[in-house]
Amino acid sequence: MMEVTKSILPGDSYTPGRFTKFLWWLSTAEEELLEKAVIDRNRYAITGMTVLGTWLFATLAWAYFFSTVVSNFWAPIALGIFMGGVILGIDRALIKGINRNNKHKFIPISFRVLLAMTIGLFMAQPALLYLFNKEIHTQISLDNEQRKRNKLLQQDSVYMSIKQPLLIERNKLQSQLLSKDKEVSAARESFIAETDGTGGSKKVGLKDIAKAKQQAYQKLQLDYLALDLSLTPSIQSADSSLKKIDAGILKEQAAFETLLNDGFITRIEALNNLIKNNSAVAFRYYLLVAILMLIELMPVIAKTLLPSGTYDEHVKLREAYEIKNLQQLYQKATEDI
Repeated sequence: MMEVTKSILPGDSYTPGRFTKFLWWLSTAEEELLEKAVIDRNRYAITGMTVLGTWLFATLAWAYFFSTVVSNFWAPIALGIFMGGVILGIDRALIKGINRNNKHKFIPISFRVLLAMTIGLFMAQPALLYLFNKEIHTQISLDNEQRKRNKLLQQDSVYMSIKQPLLIERNKLQSQLLSKDKEVSAARESFIAETDGTGGSKKVGLKDIAKAKQQAYQKLQLDYLALDLSLTPSIQSADSSLKKIDAGILKEQAAFETLLNDGFITRIEALNNLIKNNSAVAFRYYLLVAILMLIELMPVIAKTLLPSGTYDEHVKLREAYEIKNLQQLYQKATEDI
């Protein structure tokens, strides 16, 4: 049966429940002293509620964060609980350091607020990734396509020094063949025109001039075939080398695409790009950041804004009493020696 605590005020008694004691523990209050401070009981319960909310939020935020980088189901939960406990310890340390003697001092309060804002800003990121999950994955798809294009441009730039001499040599050889082919085509057309009477001597049939043009055409054709036979291996070799380079580029591109993912950093980058390109998302992003940061700041804000009551006086007197007793005990022990 739970013991009823009698107050120093006549006719007043109070029996705190387990949950109330838990809230007091979260608010770093000393249960024995707080039971005697009637007005402060509710104040420290409120502070405990803010710490509880921050603790739960931190646990969920960190669990979601780890779920983006760890594939195992239970690992993010365990890590989220662990990191939530770390945040709980930090918050309790922050509000424990705020008391009647320093809650109006600028430097310690500013430091605590800055630390809380830093933690809150980081914890807001996983929550925002969850809230904008669909939009972020759409943006990730667009970003990954841009990354593919950028990677391909980089590869082309890297391999251009190797491809350029091969392209120049191949184009030079093909130009020689093309030039010789034009000569053959011109000779053929001149020969045909001579035989049908539309050019040259205007005589129809295979006359002397036509035979001479035929011989010139046939000679040029043989020269073209010989040139083609001598240049084709070099052209094919250049084409083969270029194909190997292109195949290597495609292989590297495929390997790069396998590295593309939707991890935490990729989602953060997508969220940043989404904010830059969409004013509606940007407004709600900053609004949510402010709200989520307030969740982390609430324990510090609550402890700072709530007025001091008799509990702080109990703490001060109790601490002075213990110091005095300790000094007396130490003095007595010294005298005995």
